[in-house]
Amino acid sequence: MSEHADAAWAPGRERQLVTVARNVTTRYLAIAAETAVGLVMLPFNLRHLGTADYGLWVLLGSITIHFSVLDLGYAGALVKFMAQYRAHRDARALNEIASTLFFVFAAIGLIAYAIAAGVAFNLDHLFRITEAQAQVGRWVLLIIAIHITMNFPFSVYGGVISGFQRYDQNNLVAIATSIAVAAVNAAVLMAGYGLIALVAATTCVRVIAYLVYRRNAYRVFPELHISLALFRRSRLREVTGFSIYSSIIDWANKLNYQLDELVIGAFIGSGAVAVWAPAERIISGTQRLTNQLNGVLFPAIVDSDTSNQQHRLQEILLQGTRLSLVMVVPITAALVLLADPLIHAWLRDRAPAMAGAVPIIQILAIAVAIRVGNATGTTLLKGAGQHRMLAFVNLGTGLVNLALSVALIKPFGLPGVAYGTLIPIALSSVFILYPAACRRVGLSVGYAFTNSVLPAVWPAAVVGLVLLMTRNISTGTLLAVVLQAVAGGVLYLALFFAIAIGRRDRALYAAKALELVGRRPLATTA
Repeated sequence: MSEHADAAWAPGRERQLVTVARNVTTRYLAIAAETAVGLVMLPFNLRHLGTADYGLWVLLGSITIHFSVLDLGYAGALVKFMAQYRAHRDARALNEIASTLFFVFAAIGLIAYAIAAGVAFNLDHLFRITEAQAQVGRWVLLIIAIHITMNFPFSVYGGVISGFQRYDQNNLVAIATSIAVAAVNAAVLMAGYGLIALVAATTCVRVIAYLVYRRNAYRVFPELHISLALFRRSRLREVTGFSIYSSIIDWANKLNYQLDELVIGAFIGSGAVAVWAPAERIISGTQRLTNQLNGVLFPAIVDSDTSNQQHRLQEILLQGTRLSLVMVVPITAALVLLADPLIHAWLRDRAPAMAGAVPIIQILAIAVAIRVGNATGTTLLKGAGQHRMLAFVNLGTGLVNLALSVALIKPFGLPGVAYGTLIPIALSSVFILYPAACRRVGLSVGYAFTNSVLPAVWPAAVVGLVLLMTRNISTGTLLAVVLQAVAGGVLYLALFFAIAIGRRDRALYAAKALELVGRRPLATTA
């Protein structure tokens, strides 16, 4: 086998750092592009569409998010088995699994469209919207459903790419798609068209992107062959043994993080959804921006578990948790203390009507910090044989989240929904999932907390005090708020690297950084 083909199948251990760094870096670029586009387009869309139509669009989007649970966990299982059989260099198994799931997903996509159509013709019975909004929403949801239907079978190509640890290929397509969607969005609204035309145009862009994902899958794995003749029931049973628990985890995540808009729409209306949307946009962007390391660690965890490398799993838990917290904690501190000036500087003339987003940002920022900080532990449980326990804990957390949100929305309004999210996530993460991850790798909770959590958290207390003392000195512009937050982040990193961690860890991080600088990733990995 040629060196080029050998590297494509399984890059050596010495290349693992470069692979992870390349995947994480491009993922951050993709998230940064999507977040920046979202921050710019939100006030633009709000101004051109108005609060009612924009709130309707957000509400419909929150409906479509939940259709992903119909994949029954096969999307996550696909990546796992791609990585597993890639390690064995079994091209036939890879093609049988990819072909089987492609046609399963195609059937699921048709079912999803039928469900979306049923919801579309009953919007006025499900939510507090006017008859005119229901008519517009019906067309919007039917158009979005085309994108949903195609997403299911075409996700196989993205799964192949991810299983081969070429997340960078998916990330570059995502960056181009975000920019193209934003450009089409702006062009449609500036031309004077409304919500239906906007959704139709942006859906076309996303459909075109699926064709690019397909092309890249064949470039990453030239032996890929998807055919109905390769459909195997035995492969479906094999994958289902893992996917059933992965699906429970996905359902639980929807309950925990993506059901809030539906609760608000059902109990208050689309106007309140519009107030929730800026906070949700900021918080979801923060979560995605700070949680990408754990996604690309999943194949490495599967590999370490398969080869019984307990020490490597310990290092992944300790270093992954610490670095995840380093990424999310300073942002959380800035959001909690600068949420009010941020909303006023960002939304300007719409800020008075959106003031209710401030406490939501503050509450959900804490929830995100806990979730991201514990994400390495949950990823480890999922990839190292504890996925059943993780699934049922997450499901219980999601159900409690839903119950609390419904119970608290009437007495406390939108902040009640946010507290309904924070409380169960904090309890399950601190008292169940993190201790379970420590037990899985053979570490005491006290040791793991002292070495991974504490060094990343205490510098935030100092930064928070500085931001609290200086939050009223800015000029009120968005740039001033961002610069203040960046200054807090620089102070945090200085405290972390100079004081919070020891000499050994500083030397380790410096060595890894120099190793990356000294390499040429594109030249060493095919």
